[in-house]
Amino acid sequence: MKSKIFLALAILSIGAYSCVSPKKLQDAEAKYGQLNGAYADLQGKYRDAQDAITKSKTDAERASDRTKSLQSTIDELNKQVDFLKSNNNVVLSQLKDMSVVTGAQAESIKKSLDNIGAKDLYIQGLQSSMARKDSINMNLVMNLKGAIGDLSDGDINVKVDKGVVYVDISDKLLFKSGSFNITDKAKVVLGKVAKVLAAQPAIEFMVEGHTDSKQLISGGSLMEDNWDLSVKRATTIVRLLEDTYGIDPKRMTAAGRSEYMPVAENNTSENRARNRRTRIVILPQLDQFFQLLEKK
Repeated sequence: MKSKIFLALAILSIGAYSCVSPKKLQDAEAKYGQLNGAYADLQGKYRDAQDAITKSKTDAERASDRTKSLQSTIDELNKQVDFLKSNNNVVLSQLKDMSVVTGAQAESIKKSLDNIGAKDLYIQGLQSSMARKDSINMNLVMNLKGAIGDLSDGDINVKVDKGVVYVDISDKLLFKSGSFNITDKAKVVLGKVAKVLAAQPAIEFMVEGHTDSKQLISGGSLMEDNWDLSVKRATTIVRLLEDTYGIDPKRMTAAGRSEYMPVAENNTSENRARNRRTRIVILPQLDQFFQLLEKK
């Protein structure tokens, strides 16, 4: 059917061509060329319009995405603003409460802060004094151990406990069993200790007598029990230090502990021997610390 239409059109064209003058034919061809150029121009503009539409759609999608992103950011910022507003209200409330502090109260707070600073300096001073005291104690211990020499720790022991220096001397070096009469060997040992104590005239000390738990058989002696024995042994040593080695009696205290401060259970002969001892306690110089407290 289409071929017959094309054939008819061709015949009409040939017939029309044969009937049209050359001048009209040229005008028609020129007109056709113009129309064809206009058509081509329109096609180009159409394509440009299509490209612009496509680009606009892409830009619109990007703008939409950007808008969504910006909206999300705005929502997040709004949340932060709300949080800050809430915190600001709390701070304002606190400031309102603080605003009731009077000038006198402010001055009191300042004095309290100043006192804290002064107390801190005071504590530092105490710590320095304690460190100095510990250093003196350690030096004293070293001097005592050096003076005592090679005597075994079982016979004489020098130690520091809670800031106090102790010298424990076994009674087998000092006294015969059940007696407060001092031996010749004891004079040698105590002479070494006295030499160190004499070199520290500011130090005061206490001589303590200790016994085991075995009951004393008096037998008509001057001692009734272990209380008597422990006290008389302490006073014997104090008299020796004063009379023989020239220790100022004002520096010494004599005390008896009887059997009530044992270092071991009184269940064996070895433990009882450990409990029978004389202890020299280097007394802390509390008056110096009280003076320090009064100054502060």
